[in-house]
Amino acid sequence: MLYRFAADTLVSLHLAFILFVLFGGLLVLKWPRLAWLHLPAATWGVAVEVFHLPCPLTDWENRLRHGAGQQGYGDGFIEHYLIPLIYPAGLTPQIQLVLGALVLLINALVYGRLWWRRRQP
Repeated sequence: MLYRFAADTLVSLHLAFILFVLFGGLLVLKWPRLAWLHLPAATWGVAVEVFHLPCPLTDWENRLRHGAGQQGYGDGFIEHYLIPLIYPAGLTPQIQLVLGALVLLINALVYGRLWWRRRQP
C-alpha cells in the first residue's frame, strides 16, 4: 500500500514538473527570481526530449510499482488520468523532438519578453 501511494504521489509530482517545464516561464514573468529554478528545469526537459534521455522519475515510479507488487499501471485515478498525459500512446522520437522544440520555443518567447521588459526604462 505504501509503495503504491508513493508511486502515485511521484506520478503527480512528475506531471507537476512537466507542467512547470512547459509553463513555468509564465510564472517567471510575475516572479523573475523563479528563473533560477525554471531555467534548469526547462533545460532538463528539452534535453530529455531532444536527446531521448531516460528520466530518473520514470525509473523510480516503476521501481515503486514493482515494490507494490504491480506489473504496470492499474485502473485508479492516477493511472487512468495522469499516466496517459505523461506517457502518451504512440510517442515517437520525432514527436519527442517536436515536444522539445515546443518547450524551447515557449520558453524562448517568455524569457525574450522578460529580457525586453528589463531593457525598457
